[in-house]
Amino acid sequence: MVDRSLVGRTLPATAPYQVGRQKITEFALAIGEGDSVCLDVDAARAAGHPDVVAPPTFTIAFVLPAIESFLRDPEVGWDYAHMVHAEQAITLHRPVHAGDELATTIHVDDLRTRAGSHMLTLRCEVADGHGAPVATCKAVLVTKADEA
Repeated sequence: MVDRSLVGRTLPATAPYQVGRQKITEFALAIGEGDSVCLDVDAARAAGHPDVVAPPTFTIAFVLPAIESFLRDPEVGWDYAHMVHAEQAITLHRPVHAGDELATTIHVDDLRTRAGSHMLTLRCEVADGHGAPVATCKAVLVTKADEA
């Protein structure tokens, strides 16, 4: 049974995630991103960045584990084994660079049940070590509703 009192809850921020240059390069290559600012520190610096730039979808590398940890908590009651993504949106407030230390705060914005499925809307605010916003990631996740 999904705990409906979760709506409106804000979880504590995660421990900082250290963005590594190699992780950015590996992610960029895995998704076919060939922009030199993602692969070469000299090219990134020549373009005005402090280090290599992560592709916009890189945030999923550290946001999704935070979401998974939350949803696998037995008190949440989410059926993670049958979950699918219905929607995903990422808004960057500034580029993510190698060397960033980023924390994620999950907000439970909505939980609806329709046509035998629970639909959970999560907003993940990513901030740097100074608390400045870096990205907002929104996800609508769907799983089967409990059998009554």
